[in-house]
Order: sequence, then structure tokens, then C-alpha cells
Amino acid sequence: GVPTPEPTATPTPTPAPEINLVMVGDMLMHERVVASGLQEDGSYNFDHLFMHVQEKIEGADLALVNQETILGGTELGLSGYPCFNSPYELGVAEADAGFDVILHGTNHTLDKGKRGVLNCINFWEETYPAIAWLGMNDSQQMQDEEIYIYEQNGIKIAILNYTYGTNGIATPADMPYLVNYMEEEKVIADIQKAEEIADFTVVCPHWGNEYYLGVASNQKTWTEIFLEQGVDLVIGTHPHVIEPVEWVFDEAGHEMLVYYSLGNFVNGTSGTGAGVMNRCVGALADVTIGRDDSGKVVVLEYD
Repeated sequence: GVPTPEPTATPTPTPAPEINLVMVGDMLMHERVVASGLQEDGSYNFDHLFMHVQEKIEGADLALVNQETILGGTELGLSGYPCFNSPYELGVAEADAGFDVILHGTNHTLDKGKRGVLNCINFWEETYPAIAWLGMNDSQQMQDEEIYIYEQNGIKIAILNYTYGTNGIATPADMPYLVNYMEEEKVIADIQKAEEIADFTVVCPHWGNEYYLGVASNQKTWTEIFLEQGVDLVIGTHPHVIEPVEWVFDEAGHEMLVYYSLGNFVNGTSGTGAGVMNRCVGALADVTIGRDDSGKVVVLEYD
């Protein structure tokens, strides 16, 4: 007899290699935002902060959040403006919401000094080793050599994070590598390294002028540098308000998408008067990255 042929499984169509990247702006943990997470037993839970975007965050391939304040933990004493310290439980809620990359390069990174940064790094390393944290470093080698790369469907995306400063607080003398600053030589060297090993480079700068709805001159200067070095996507934070989104081009035809500032994701500002409402809205960057017809990795769609 003729053997009955095995039924062939219908091949699953290979999904087009597209990567959905989303990012939200500043987690600005004013005292009333922290208080919103206090439970009856004295513990904290911040799941409610992400309730309305959870689906979007979890559904993304790559989700970033700007963690404006250091997670130094309750042991260092929680505090709000101007020298912030936030509970580890916020990090737990970020992990549960589905964030993959936590941006810690902000002007508040050193608010609790060396101890705050080391506590924060330790929290991420021990509790969520799969989550990437950027903008701060636990060694000179990490600052000098490590570039974070996310890889999916044969596409490599590099993500870099820097801050313009740390509110005048000096980096500890024995740990000069703790924070990534926007130092031109260093940033250019990092971008060049990223360009060599990745197909697509994202820079997340903490820059600009607080509460300004336009594009500040320092942002324009840095945008030119990023464009010149071949960066593909820039998503900025710090101004606490939403700033413009635009394409910039160089003469060679390279294009770069810039979100100058996403504004606050959460805040509880006690400010009043003109412009304060601008701080109460934030944007979510929603970017689809994939190959164009020539095989180059580009922004296919953005929102």
C-alpha cells in the first residue's frame, strides 16, 4: 500500500520585521504622587499610575520610561521637590506595567548622592535583571564601553541616555562614572560605537528649558550634533511640557525624527498660574521601526 502522507502544517507567515517602540515622559514623583500609592498597611503600590496605558506598554516590543527621580528606597527617607527620593515600589509598578528600559539620566540622578544611585542600581539588578537601566553606571568600564542594544527580528537598536547636568551636585570623586552627562566628545564617541554595532540609534537626552513650549537653542545645537552623527530617533525629556515633534534632514538625505520633550507622565505640581496646566499633560511617543524597500532600518510610522 501507498503510505498515507503526513498532513502538512500550514506554515505560519513570518511577521514583517517591525519593532514597536513606545516611550512616556517624566515620572515626576512629587509628594502627592507618592502619597497616592500609600496602602493601609504602610506599604506602597503604584500600579494605578499605569492603568490606562498598560495595554499599550505591554503590547510594545520596546517600552521606555523616563524615571525622573532616583529610586533610593524608603530607607533613605522619601522626599519631593526639590531633592527627590522615591520608593522602590515605583520600579515594581514600572516592571509590572511592561517597561523594558528605564531612563535614569536626569538632573535629579544625584539628589540622594552616591547612596541613592547605588541603591537604585542594586534594586534593578537584584529584582529585575532583565530590565535595562540607562543614564547611570556602576563602573568606569560600563560608562566607557557598554552600549545598550535591543535586538529583535535581526534588527539591532541602540539606546543612549544623557543629562545636561545634576542641579549643581558634583559626581562623587571616587565614582566619576556614576552619571552620563551630555559631554560632546563622550556622546559622539558613544554614537559612533552604536552606529557600528546597531542598525538604528536612539538618543534620549535630558535637555532644554523647563516649561518652554518651543525648541530651545541648546536643543537645536544638540540636534545638529545627533543628526551629523547619524542618529535615527531622538526622544527628549526635562522641560515638563510637550514640545514639538519634527523630522530633521541633512544634505546627504539622512533623516532623524525628534520628539523634543514628552512632558510629564505624572506630577503633582503645587505651582499655580499661567502655564501650569501645560505640566499636567504628557505625550506618549509611539514609533514603528523596520526595514524600508532598500533594507535600511528606518522609522516606518510614528504618532
